[in-house]
Amino acid sequence: MASAFAQVTAVTALNLRTVPSRLGPSMVIVIGIAGVVGVLVALLAMAEGFRATLSSTGRADRVLVLRGGANDELSSVIYRSQVPTIEQAPGIRKDADGKPIAAAEVFMLTSLPRRGATDPTNVVVRGTQPNVLAVRPEVRIVEGRMFNSGMREIIAGRGAAAEFEGLTIGGSVAVRGDGWKVVGIFESGGNVHESEIWTDAEAIMSAANRGAPTSVIAQLESESQLQPFKDFLTKDPSMTVDVLSEPKYYASRSKMLSNLINGLGYFVAVVMAIGALFGALNTMYAAVSTRSVEIATLRALGFGAAPVVVSIMLEAIVLALAGGILGALIAFVLFNGYTISTLNGQTFSQVAFDFRVTPALLVQGIVWAAVIGLFGGLFPALRAARMPVAEALRAG
Repeated sequence: MASAFAQVTAVTALNLRTVPSRLGPSMVIVIGIAGVVGVLVALLAMAEGFRATLSSTGRADRVLVLRGGANDELSSVIYRSQVPTIEQAPGIRKDADGKPIAAAEVFMLTSLPRRGATDPTNVVVRGTQPNVLAVRPEVRIVEGRMFNSGMREIIAGRGAAAEFEGLTIGGSVAVRGDGWKVVGIFESGGNVHESEIWTDAEAIMSAANRGAPTSVIAQLESESQLQPFKDFLTKDPSMTVDVLSEPKYYASRSKMLSNLINGLGYFVAVVMAIGALFGALNTMYAAVSTRSVEIATLRALGFGAAPVVVSIMLEAIVLALAGGILGALIAFVLFNGYTISTLNGQTFSQVAFDFRVTPALLVQGIVWAAVIGLFGGLFPALRAARMPVAEALRAG
């Protein structure tokens, strides 16, 4: 075994030392696989960024109350008569004045033009209560001020302000045909709310001719109060509602698009990987052909077929790993933290988010590179091992 290992080491070292003399063909493998890994990691980073943006929204001790059977806030309605019952349910945290930390909200869409474009696209308008900053303490006003109750004033999330025309302090945007003044910009830790615009719930219900909110958001005393709170409301015959923890709700909103992007990413990567695999096969076959005398000489000197096979496969894997690392680094440098927005098909609204090139995605890309290298070197290595020694020496 030691002799076989020594042979593999010696032949592999010899192969790698000759790579500079075959730099052009070797770079075909490196660059081809770098492209595969770069595209794969970039597309998966897009899906991961979208998923992380939605799944990071909310806290486990905060709950969303929707109409029973509603898939999301857009299709929900909570009657005004139900709101006091929800706010008095056991487990809701109270503020210093003994008032429940909860807010009845209105979720609706409006169309705004994107910066540099003429075609409008959907943006979420969230009508909420004056105490929303107590309900969602992660939200902070970074420019301007909070909207006033009953006024046609809005505050815009940082992502929405960067994406849509008119969302600057002092600007005005059309919501339901009327002009609403922008009085503030807010941040919320990079979650999905930064792609929304907020205003007073009563003001937007009046403008939209709506008589009831769509949901109630409530802060619980602790995560353990979720089940008692849920039981109280769902067992009340006068209440037909669903109760979801906030993280669970928003995570469910990311599944469809995340799956679509992941599927596209793997499909494109497989197609490109097939091309890179053929490139690796051609390169390694050519390398074996031009080194037939060298390989035959090693065999004549007593080197076994197995060490030759392993050494050629290792050469292909090393070149593939170099391409994989290069592609992963390019994806990280170019895309990690890159901000885009896309339409969430489950809410029909634009969501701004950052690409997230995680260590797991980098490792996944490099593993793909190693697998391509493994198969790219396997068949040329077998050909080299089966090459008749005497015939190869005579040909040389």
